Amino acid sequence: MLTLGDVILEPPAPGEMLDFDAIFGPGVPVEMEIGSGKGGFLLNRARALPDRGFLGIEWANKIYLYAADRMVRWGVRNVRLMRTDASHLVRHSIRPESLTMLHIYHPDPWPKKRHHKRRLIQPPFVAAAVAALKPGGRIAIQTDHAEYFEQIKQVLAGEPRLREVPFNVPEAGVVDGFVQTNFEIKYRREGRPIYQIAAERTA
Repeated sequence: MLTLGDVILEPPAPGEMLDFDAIFGPGVPVEMEIGSGKGGFLLNRARALPDRGFLGIEWANKIYLYAADRMVRWGVRNVRLMRTDASHLVRHSIRPESLTMLHIYHPDPWPKKRHHKRRLIQPPFVAAAVAALKPGGRIAIQTDHAEYFEQIKQVLAGEPRLREVPFNVPEAGVVDGFVQTNFEIKYRREGRPIYQIAAERTA
Protein backbone atom coordinates (compact mmCIF):
# COMPACT_ATOMS: atom_id res chain seq x y z
CA MET A 1 0.00 0.00 0.00
CA LEU A 2 1.33 3.40 -1.00
CA THR A 3 2.02 5.83 1.85
CA LEU A 4 3.11 9.46 2.16
CA GLY A 5 6.57 8.17 3.03
CA ASP A 6 6.76 6.56 -0.41
CA VAL A 7 5.91 9.84 -2.16
CA ILE A 8 7.69 12.48 -0.08
CA LEU A 9 11.39 12.91 -0.79
CA GLU A 10 13.60 14.78 1.64
CA PRO A 11 15.83 17.50 0.16
CA PRO A 12 19.43 16.40 -0.39
CA ALA A 13 22.05 17.33 2.17
CA PRO A 14 24.58 20.05 1.26
CA GLY A 15 26.89 18.68 -1.43
CA GLU A 16 24.66 15.65 -2.09
CA MET A 17 23.42 14.91 -5.61
CA LEU A 18 20.06 13.28 -6.27
CA ASP A 19 20.41 9.72 -7.53
CA PHE A 20 17.47 9.18 -9.86
CA ASP A 21 18.50 5.57 -10.53
CA ALA A 22 18.08 4.86 -6.83
CA ILE A 23 14.84 6.85 -6.59
CA PHE A 24 13.02 5.61 -9.70
CA GLY A 25 15.07 2.67 -10.96
CA PRO A 26 18.05 2.32 -13.31
CA GLY A 27 17.61 4.03 -16.65
CA VAL A 28 14.10 5.37 -15.99
CA PRO A 29 13.53 8.70 -17.80
CA VAL A 30 12.88 11.50 -15.32
CA GLU A 31 10.81 14.66 -15.68
CA MET A 32 10.70 17.44 -13.11
CA GLU A 33 8.04 20.05 -12.45
CA ILE A 34 8.94 23.17 -10.51
CA GLY A 35 5.99 24.68 -8.69
CA SER A 36 3.89 21.54 -8.85
CA GLY A 37 1.12 23.06 -6.71
CA LYS A 38 -1.74 20.66 -6.00
CA GLY A 39 -0.22 18.14 -8.40
CA GLY A 40 -2.82 18.19 -11.18
CA PHE A 41 -0.34 18.16 -14.05
CA LEU A 42 1.93 15.60 -12.37
CA LEU A 43 -0.96 13.31 -11.56
CA ASN A 44 -2.23 13.22 -15.15
CA ARG A 45 1.24 12.92 -16.66
CA ALA A 46 2.43 10.20 -14.28
CA ARG A 47 -0.69 8.11 -14.77
CA ALA A 48 -0.32 8.38 -18.55
CA LEU A 49 3.39 7.47 -18.43
CA PRO A 50 3.93 4.85 -15.71
CA ASP A 51 7.38 3.96 -17.07
CA ARG A 52 8.74 7.44 -16.32
CA GLY A 53 9.71 9.03 -13.02
CA PHE A 54 8.38 12.43 -11.98
CA LEU A 55 9.79 14.80 -9.38
CA GLY A 56 7.62 17.70 -8.25
CA ILE A 57 9.08 20.66 -6.36
CA GLU A 58 6.76 22.83 -4.29
CA TRP A 59 7.58 25.33 -1.54
CA ALA A 60 4.12 25.98 -0.04
CA ASN A 61 3.89 23.37 2.70
CA LYS A 62 0.10 22.83 2.81
CA ILE A 63 -0.14 22.57 -0.98
CA TYR A 64 2.86 20.23 -1.13
CA LEU A 65 1.26 17.92 1.45
CA TYR A 66 -2.06 18.06 -0.39
CA ALA A 67 -0.34 16.97 -3.62
CA ALA A 68 1.49 14.15 -1.84
CA ASP A 69 -1.75 12.90 -0.32
CA ARG A 70 -3.36 13.12 -3.75
CA MET A 71 -0.72 10.80 -5.22
CA VAL A 72 -1.30 8.34 -2.37
CA ARG A 73 -5.07 8.39 -2.90
CA TRP A 74 -4.63 7.67 -6.61
CA GLY A 75 -1.95 5.05 -6.00
CA VAL A 76 0.59 6.82 -8.23
CA ARG A 77 3.95 5.17 -7.58
CA ASN A 78 6.16 7.03 -10.07
CA VAL A 79 5.93 10.50 -8.48
CA ARG A 80 8.11 11.96 -5.74
CA LEU A 81 7.44 15.35 -4.16
CA MET A 82 9.97 17.57 -2.43
CA ARG A 83 9.60 20.79 -0.48
CA THR A 84 12.72 22.83 -1.17
CA ASP A 85 14.11 25.85 -2.97
CA ALA A 86 13.97 24.86 -6.63
CA SER A 87 16.71 27.18 -7.82
CA HIS A 88 19.18 25.89 -5.25
CA LEU A 89 18.24 22.29 -6.00
CA VAL A 90 18.79 22.66 -9.75
CA ARG A 91 22.04 24.57 -9.35
CA HIS A 92 23.58 22.27 -6.76
CA SER A 93 21.92 18.84 -6.55
CA ILE A 94 20.84 17.64 -10.01
CA ARG A 95 23.34 15.53 -11.91
CA PRO A 96 24.31 16.67 -15.41
CA GLU A 97 22.20 15.22 -18.23
CA SER A 98 19.76 13.48 -15.89
CA LEU A 99 16.40 15.04 -16.87
CA THR A 100 14.39 14.50 -20.03
CA MET A 101 11.95 17.36 -19.40
CA LEU A 102 11.64 20.32 -17.07
CA HIS A 103 8.18 21.83 -16.61
CA ILE A 104 7.76 25.29 -15.06
CA TYR A 105 4.18 26.48 -15.10
CA HIS A 106 3.19 29.83 -13.58
CA PRO A 107 6.29 30.61 -11.53
CA ASP A 108 5.89 33.48 -9.08
CA PRO A 109 6.20 36.66 -11.21
CA TRP A 110 7.41 38.90 -8.37
CA PRO A 111 5.82 41.84 -10.23
CA LYS A 112 7.41 44.69 -8.27
CA LYS A 113 10.64 45.82 -9.92
CA ARG A 114 12.62 45.68 -6.68
CA HIS A 115 11.66 42.00 -6.38
CA HIS A 116 12.66 40.95 -9.91
CA LYS A 117 15.92 39.51 -8.57
CA ARG A 118 13.82 36.86 -6.79
CA ARG A 119 12.39 35.51 -10.03
CA LEU A 120 13.29 31.92 -10.83
CA ILE A 121 14.06 32.45 -14.51
CA GLN A 122 17.48 34.10 -14.44
CA PRO A 123 20.57 33.24 -16.54
CA PRO A 124 22.40 31.25 -13.79
CA PHE A 125 19.33 29.11 -13.14
CA VAL A 126 18.68 28.47 -16.83
CA ALA A 127 22.32 27.54 -17.40
CA ALA A 128 22.09 25.00 -14.58
CA ALA A 129 18.75 23.70 -15.84
CA VAL A 130 20.16 23.16 -19.33
CA ALA A 131 23.13 21.31 -17.86
CA ALA A 132 20.67 19.03 -16.03
CA LEU A 133 18.82 18.20 -19.25
CA LYS A 134 19.87 15.39 -21.51
CA PRO A 135 20.75 16.50 -25.07
CA GLY A 136 17.40 16.81 -26.78
CA GLY A 137 15.75 17.45 -23.41
CA ARG A 138 13.02 20.04 -23.14
CA ILE A 139 12.24 22.98 -20.87
CA ALA A 140 8.70 24.34 -20.99
CA ILE A 141 7.55 27.51 -19.24
CA GLN A 142 4.09 29.02 -18.96
CA THR A 143 2.99 32.25 -17.28
CA ASP A 144 0.08 34.65 -17.21
CA HIS A 145 2.38 37.65 -16.62
CA ALA A 146 3.26 39.46 -19.87
CA GLU A 147 6.26 41.41 -18.56
CA TYR A 148 7.79 38.34 -16.93
CA PHE A 149 7.25 36.42 -20.15
CA GLU A 150 9.37 38.97 -22.02
CA GLN A 151 12.18 38.40 -19.52
CA ILE A 152 11.79 34.62 -19.83
CA LYS A 153 12.08 34.81 -23.62
CA GLN A 154 15.22 36.94 -23.37
CA VAL A 155 16.87 34.62 -20.85
CA LEU A 156 16.14 31.50 -22.91
CA ALA A 157 17.31 33.20 -26.10
CA GLY A 158 20.57 34.10 -24.37
CA GLU A 159 21.38 30.46 -23.58
CA PRO A 160 23.38 29.12 -26.56
CA ARG A 161 22.57 25.46 -25.84
CA LEU A 162 18.83 26.02 -26.33
CA ARG A 163 16.67 26.36 -29.42
CA GLU A 164 13.00 27.26 -29.31
CA VAL A 165 10.56 24.47 -30.20
CA PRO A 166 6.74 24.27 -30.32
CA PHE A 167 5.04 24.34 -26.93
CA ASN A 168 1.82 22.60 -27.93
CA VAL A 169 3.17 19.06 -28.17
CA PRO A 170 1.07 16.13 -26.89
CA GLU A 171 4.22 14.12 -26.13
CA ALA A 172 5.10 16.80 -23.56
CA GLY A 173 1.71 16.67 -21.87
CA VAL A 174 0.18 19.62 -23.74
CA VAL A 175 -3.22 18.91 -25.26
CA ASP A 176 -4.87 21.58 -27.42
CA GLY A 177 -2.69 24.21 -25.79
CA PHE A 178 -3.54 23.19 -22.23
CA VAL A 179 -1.36 21.65 -19.50
CA GLN A 180 -4.18 21.56 -16.92
CA THR A 181 -2.46 22.99 -13.88
CA ASN A 182 -4.72 24.46 -11.21
CA PHE A 183 -3.46 27.97 -11.92
CA GLU A 184 -3.99 27.57 -15.66
CA ILE A 185 -7.56 26.39 -15.16
CA LYS A 186 -8.27 29.30 -12.84
CA TYR A 187 -6.67 31.92 -15.07
CA ARG A 188 -8.33 30.71 -18.25
CA ARG A 189 -11.68 30.79 -16.45
CA GLU A 190 -10.93 34.42 -15.54
CA GLY A 191 -10.07 35.18 -19.16
CA ARG A 192 -6.41 35.98 -18.52
CA PRO A 193 -3.98 35.57 -21.42
CA ILE A 194 -1.53 32.69 -21.10
CA TYR A 195 2.00 32.90 -22.48
CA GLN A 196 3.97 29.77 -23.35
CA ILE A 197 7.45 28.92 -24.54
CA ALA A 198 9.46 25.72 -24.91
CA ALA A 199 13.08 25.10 -25.80
CA GLU A 200 15.25 22.07 -26.45
CA ARG A 201 18.84 21.43 -25.44
CA THR A 202 20.86 21.10 -28.61
CA ALA A 203 24.23 20.06 -27.21
